[in-house]
Amino acid sequence: MSGQSLFILLLRMELVIPDARSLKEKRAPLKSLKERIRGRFNVSIAEVGYHDKWQRALLGACMLGGEKRRLESEAAKLLQLLEETPGIQVARIDRDWL
Repeated sequence: MSGQSLFILLLRMELVIPDARSLKEKRAPLKSLKERIRGRFNVSIAEVGYHDKWQRALLGACMLGGEKRRLESEAAKLLQLLEETPGIQVARIDRDWL
């Protein structure tokens, strides 16, 4: 594997679901969003925080690949998808490269 690069990008996405009035109402749009992200971007994604909050969610996603530029491009598209998702507001995004 000499000469091969591996880049890992961790995304931490804090979201607000303002219309959720219960945990059940929160989970439906989050489940749909996670499925769309998995299908479109082939990433690992999970809810990692605010499990007991109705209108907050913390998602963690991991992207990996051999080209940093490609991962940056895919991450930008993923974040655009978040911004365009009705009923979900992005409160904060953190990126960490490993």
